[in-house]
Amino acid sequence: MPDYFHGYSVVGLVAVVGVLFVAVAFGAGRLLRPVVPTREKFLTYECGVDPVGEGWAHTQIRYYVYAFLYVIFAVDSVFLFPWATVFAAPGYGGVTLIEMFVFLGFLTVGLLYAWKKGVLEWT
Repeated sequence: MPDYFHGYSVVGLVAVVGVLFVAVAFGAGRLLRPVVPTREKFLTYECGVDPVGEGWAHTQIRYYVYAFLYVIFAVDSVFLFPWATVFAAPGYGGVTLIEMFVFLGFLTVGLLYAWKKGVLEWT
């Protein structure tokens, strides 16, 4: 039984050391940095350009949807490339082929759903 909890105690100790490391780093930064508040420091930073106008802007939701679809298909490619390298290895062919078709099927269903809802139309 002591061997069972030894693994958890090591993980807990590493977590505590990590939290302490971050706390010490933030504390040292707070003690060492100069604190001189000025008007310019309280302005919003916009790539070196002085902010003009209001800080509120409307964004079209369609840009978010396109970005979300891009992320989905980027994740798809992240899974496809390693799969293509393992596919030829002995003992992985048939099983990985079926698993990849199931994965691509889920993505296809999601793409067809987005297409049917009219998400992919730029209007």
